[in-house]
Amino acid sequence: MNIKDAMSCFTTGVTVVTAHTQGQDWGMTCNSFNTVSLDPAMVLWSVRKSSLSHEAFVNAGGYMVNVLGAQQKDVALKFAQGTQQERFADQSLVRGIHQHPRLDGVIAWFDCRIAQVVSAGDHDILIGEVLDFGVQAGHGLAYAQRSFGVLSPLED
Repeated sequence: MNIKDAMSCFTTGVTVVTAHTQGQDWGMTCNSFNTVSLDPAMVLWSVRKSSLSHEAFVNAGGYMVNVLGAQQKDVALKFAQGTQQERFADQSLVRGIHQHPRLDGVIAWFDCRIAQVVSAGDHDILIGEVLDFGVQAGHGLAYAQRSFGVLSPLED
């Protein structure tokens, strides 16, 4: 058993964080997304410093958080590996305020400006001010113990 085994017991939602910088789209699957503040509206996520996408995300000035729906496991897997071109192949996109890509079919999205980057161990935490957002009906994709699923309400 290692620390990742223990951390995998915490159920999270699944997002794909995207950005448009250096003339191209960047995207990666992320489950470190969280709310920071409601007033002003702020969110965060973390990116590993050794990630090939690290510099692009840190220097993009902003990002789009795409909250995946229950039927988007394939999207989560697609954005977890491969080249950036492979990740975005055949994806229907809508451009946000600063051209960051929003994926089709997500249940919520947050278009953010980077407000602060905090170094923490082997990751950087990207705190973003929410400039625009949207939501649609649906259940979110969940992830726990290295498996995807959907949460359902407990019986009273």
